[in-house]
Amino acid sequence: MATPETASAPPIAIACGGGKFPEAVIASVLRQGRTVFLFLLEGFADPALERYPHVWAKLGSLSKLANAQREHGFKELVLIGDVIRPRISQIGFDWRSLLLLPRAAGIFLGGDDRLLKGAGEIFESYGVKLRGAHEVAPDILMPEGLLTRTKPSADEMEDIRFGFRLLHATGPFDVGQAAVIAKRRAVAIEASEGTSAMLARVADMRANGRLRLGSREGVLVKAPKRNQDRRFDLPAIGLNSIAEAKTAGLAGIALEAGGSIVTDVEEFAAAANHAGLFVIALPASETGVP
Repeated sequence: MATPETASAPPIAIACGGGKFPEAVIASVLRQGRTVFLFLLEGFADPALERYPHVWAKLGSLSKLANAQREHGFKELVLIGDVIRPRISQIGFDWRSLLLLPRAAGIFLGGDDRLLKGAGEIFESYGVKLRGAHEVAPDILMPEGLLTRTKPSADEMEDIRFGFRLLHATGPFDVGQAAVIAKRRAVAIEASEGTSAMLARVADMRANGRLRLGSREGVLVKAPKRNQDRRFDLPAIGLNSIAEAKTAGLAGIALEAGGSIVTDVEEFAAAANHAGLFVIALPASETGVP
């Protein structure tokens, strides 16, 4: 709801990658009475977002950032949406970003967390405060508790706790944010392929007999990495994950409450109920993830 303060506030800049989450963040910000200015990332963002004030930009378009900041006066920037990790040659450096090339090259040596933090520091050096999507759109955070009619069994809760402990242990290595657990066994751990490809791998292992589990057995567990900067890369869960978990033969999904984002909680819960899966979000104190 708009207030005199929000109505007069400068727009929030949102750098939009692919997927549905940019639209969810935009809608949440607008509901609060704030305005937005979008950087639609070439090759990733949905052209439908052109209906909002925007400019198309490449990842390395610091000149467009500086020019838009002068014109529109924004002081905050949110990074949201799917972006495949680019090669340096794909960044699209302009004259401003070329000055930072040695620094930019260094942030590519390491995992995604190092890359995102490095990119954030570069943006902030231009006087733009990086904000997390959950900070400007808190209503997209996953709430605590059981979201579905189906409940996890005692054995499945043990698998869930096992999964959170596993993700807590692998976090410092900047691996992934998800794993599939069955019978206290790590069936699959997410790496660079992403959650969808990991679940497809589980479905394939079931189909070719390499993974022998009962019908509706196993849990998808997602949580932020240990000591992760939550402004950049909170785990996201969408309707596609429901369908993919069902195809993979899983029983349900477990998340960290307040540590994962979802476009529409009610729609997500309804889809899980329809698929016969459970969805549960545990508080951080029960996940072992600081």
